[in-house]
Amino acid sequence: MNNADVSKQIQQMVRFIRQEAEEKANEISVSAEEEFNIEKLQLFEAEKKKIKQEYERKEKQVEVRKKIEYSMQLNTSRIKVLQAQDDVVSSMKEAAAKELLHVSHDQHVYKKLLNELIVQCLLRLKEPSVLLRCREEDMNLVESVLHAAKKEYAEKAKVHPPDVIVDTHIHLPPAPTHNQPHGLFCSGGVVLASRDGKIVCENTLDARLDVVFRKKLPEIRKRLFGHSAA
Repeated sequence: MNNADVSKQIQQMVRFIRQEAEEKANEISVSAEEEFNIEKLQLFEAEKKKIKQEYERKEKQVEVRKKIEYSMQLNTSRIKVLQAQDDVVSSMKEAAAKELLHVSHDQHVYKKLLNELIVQCLLRLKEPSVLLRCREEDMNLVESVLHAAKKEYAEKAKVHPPDVIVDTHIHLPPAPTHNQPHGLFCSGGVVLASRDGKIVCENTLDARLDVVFRKKLPEIRKRLFGHSAA
């Protein structure tokens, strides 16, 4: 083989190697491009998923805050409604308490009422000897009905008339005045107790109002504000 043939063969080998190298390089480049695109897509999808999750998390936070704010506003509104209802009920009780002050002004009606209140206390206590307290201004009226009240009790309870001692030293507070509207006061009525003080029956007009008001409060609320307030 002469030099020309050898040179030609070498050139062919070089071209073959170069072509193979170029093809390999091209394959590597294509493969690298594909891997890069896949990696880029994966990173893009991962970031998109992350952003979506973050958005959903913040969206949930906003929803939770909205629900909390709505709940707080609702509770505030309910409290205001309940407070307004309580104010109405309280004003009704205050109006009723003011009306009680006029009961003792009618001597005939009040005298009969005192008799009934004393008999009720005696029936509750069922004691042979009791202590009675009243307002100082009611002393004469109480004394005037005491005998009849003791007799009525004895007939109803089928016992001997009890010994009722009217306390002349300690009296129930007087009716409220303009000078002392918020001090201790009593609109009328009596308080009876066993001699040892262990059993007490408070039958003042104010105590009766409290009892009736507590008992009738659900009905009062229902009439004023409907079923939801009962």
